[in-house]
Amino acid sequence: MKRITASVLLACLAIGLTSGLSGCGKKGSPEAPGPGDKITYPRFYPTE
Repeated sequence: MKRITASVLLACLAIGLTSGLSGCGKKGSPEAPGPGDKITYPRFYPTE
């Protein structure tokens, strides 16, 4: 009986943690900060 209770408790804890984390995060594609004409990334560096 203790094993079943522990399993149910662990399952509830896992569901609670994953559902709490699923709401985090930014939706949509990532965009560089700042105006488009000021973005310097990616930058090409000289070979020597």
